[in-house]
Amino acid sequence: MIFTDKAPKPVGPYSQAICVSGWLYTSGQIPLDPATGNVIEGDFRAQVVRVLENLKAIVEAAGGSIDNVVKVTVYLRDMSKFAEFNEIYSRYFSVSPPARSVVGVAHLPRGVELEIDAIAYVEQCKT
Repeated sequence: MIFTDKAPKPVGPYSQAICVSGWLYTSGQIPLDPATGNVIEGDFRAQVVRVLENLKAIVEAAGGSIDNVVKVTVYLRDMSKFAEFNEIYSRYFSVSPPARSVVGVAHLPRGVELEIDAIAYVEQCKT
């Protein structure tokens, strides 16, 4: 199991991430402030940044970096924000972007705009 206080504490019976044989599987991240556990204030752009920062913190806690991410699944409540999402996302994955799926959904926990989970390869995961 991977845990860092730089990402939100799980709000249910799950781990922030699990590492098996170098493969890191993160739980879905929503725009929660790691310090308070509350949904952050701000618009869609702020929510995207918070989610990506949460994922980055989890991968780093396992001993990797954002460059180790190989697959991302994105859940968006409003697909009309796809281009806006891509603009921010590309700042995090500019060199060699991972494989990705984007799914439009009707509802997400706490009424947030997006949720993202990731798979990364971190050869020597810190647990």
